[in-house]
Amino acid sequence: MPALFEPLKLRSLELPHRGWVSPMCQYSCDPDAGPGVPNDWHLMHLGSFAAGGAALILTEAAAVNPEGRISPRDAGIWNDDQVQAWRRITTFVHQHGTGGARIGVQLAHAGRKASTFWPFSGRRGTVPEAEGGWSTVGPSALAFEGYDVPAAMTGNQIQAVIADFATAAARAVDAGFDTVEIHGAHGYLLHQFQSPLSNTRDDEWGGDEKRRNRLMLAVIDAVRAAIPDSMPLLLRISASDWAPGGIGLPESVRLAREAAEHGVDLIDVSSGGAVAHQEITVGPGYQTGFAAAIREEAGVPTGTVGLLTSAGQAEHAVATGQADAVLIARAALRDPHWWLRAAFELGHDLPWVPQYDRAIPRRSF
Repeated sequence: MPALFEPLKLRSLELPHRGWVSPMCQYSCDPDAGPGVPNDWHLMHLGSFAAGGAALILTEAAAVNPEGRISPRDAGIWNDDQVQAWRRITTFVHQHGTGGARIGVQLAHAGRKASTFWPFSGRRGTVPEAEGGWSTVGPSALAFEGYDVPAAMTGNQIQAVIADFATAAARAVDAGFDTVEIHGAHGYLLHQFQSPLSNTRDDEWGGDEKRRNRLMLAVIDAVRAAIPDSMPLLLRISASDWAPGGIGLPESVRLAREAAEHGVDLIDVSSGGAVAHQEITVGPGYQTGFAAAIREEAGVPTGTVGLLTSAGQAEHAVATGQADAVLIARAALRDPHWWLRAAFELGHDLPWVPQYDRAIPRRSF
C-alpha cells in the first residue's frame, strides 16, 4: 500500500486516501443569475475530480458575506440560494465519487483584496461600484498594491465578520459538506490581520503577535461551535510572507499550535500573498518544508500544496512524514483523473466509476 493511498480519519470523517483537491477559484458565477451562486460549471469542475479518484475535494473560496468576495464572479455561502446550489454539488460528489469521495467548503473573506476584476476580464485592480464593485475593508487603511485603499474595520464590523463565518459554517453543514476549511492565507482578511505588513492597528486586534492572531482564533472558535463536533475543521495558512518584516515559520508554528488547541484538526500549509513585493523561492514542492516543520513542531496534522505534480512527489511527501495529505491544484486541472493515474503508477488500484471501466489501464496483456 503506497503511503499516499492509506486511509486517513479526521474526527468521524473517514477519507479513503490522502490525495486531495486544493481550493481553486473559478471566477465563474453569473452575478445576474444571483451573486455568489455556483452553477453548472462548478458542478462539472468539482464533479470531475470526484469521478477522477480524489479523496477530498475542497471548493474554491466561498465568501461569508457579499463584501468578502474576491471578485463579483466569486462563489458565496451567505444565503439560501447558494446553499441550494452547493447541495446539488455535494450530492453529486457523494453519489458519483469513486471509493467514498468527500467534499469540503473553504470559507473566506477577501478583505482589502476584495472587489477586484476576475483574471480573464483583461483588467486589473478594484472594480468600480458603477460596474458592480464595492468598498473594501481591512485591518488598516493600507492598500494592496494596485487596489483601492480599504477602510479600517471598526470593532463592530470585526464582530459581524466573526458572526458571518459562523453562519456560513452552519449553512455549509446544511448544504451537505463533509468538512469546512477556514481560509487564513494568501493575503485575505484573516491573514491581513495576522501579518504586521497589513495590520498596523494598536488596539486589541493589532500590535503584538497575540493580538494580530486574535481574529483568526476568534473565527476558529465561532466556526467550531457552529459545526458538529464530529466534523473536522481545517485551516489554510500562509507559513511565510516571503517579505522583510512579515510573518515566517516560527510565527506559523505558534499559530498552528494554538489553532489545534482551539479545535482545528489539520493545517493546510501554503504561503505568500500578503504583499505584492514578496520574493518567493519557487520550485517543486517548495512549501512542503513548511508543512513538515509545522507537523513536527506544532504536533498537528498538515496538508502540503505547491508544484506537486507527480505521483512520486506526493508519495514521498507522505511516506517521509512531511505531511499527512497532499493537495493537488494545477496538475488536477490538467488531468482531472490525476489520482487514478497516480495510483496506477504507484502499483495501487483505486475504484473507477463504472462508466469508465473500459478505460482502466492494464498491468499486463
